[in-house]
Amino acid sequence: MAATFLALGDSYTIGEGVDAHLRWPAQLVARLRDEGHSIDAADVIATTGWTTDELARALQSTQLRDRYDLVSLLIGVNNQYRGRDPENYRIECAGLIDFAIDKANGRAQRVMVLSIPDWGVTPFAAAQGVDAAQTAAHIDRFNAIARELSIARGTAWVDVTDISRGAGRDMLTDDGLHPSAGQYALWTERVLPAARAILGQPT
Repeated sequence: MAATFLALGDSYTIGEGVDAHLRWPAQLVARLRDEGHSIDAADVIATTGWTTDELARALQSTQLRDRYDLVSLLIGVNNQYRGRDPENYRIECAGLIDFAIDKANGRAQRVMVLSIPDWGVTPFAAAQGVDAAQTAAHIDRFNAIARELSIARGTAWVDVTDISRGAGRDMLTDDGLHPSAGQYALWTERVLPAARAILGQPT
């Protein structure tokens, strides 16, 4: 039976500006299949602009499978962008991680929590007059919270923030803000070991 994959998030999971097959969850599935894993296409529940509460609200009315073999969560950049309280993010992110664990049939070790990329280094941010250092500090704070929650619950923590900070303009879509397929390929390389460990050896 093929493994199942649920990917939860915002623009970074839906892959704003790239074709659906080039989103990082789709690239991950392709890589796993290349290695011999039998895995269905990801069920992606994500929308550009979503905050933690908006994702949680959408999940209340979304029909999902009862359980998944692999679940990912990447959420929070819009909380930071809108100036939301990090401690409120702590509460809402914890609820989403718990939801992810529940969808993994209570198996925290089958959940991957990804770090928030740093949009403050992008041309879009520069054009808006954004203070890159201040944005980086804010994102680091949100990521510290997500990492703490992830580790405390026994889920896999995957940090892709450094990739976003080192990406040049050619690693962004035409909007100068969102990652390109090439940057998502680098994310996929970072996520792949965690996914392999979760799914085990191909049968």
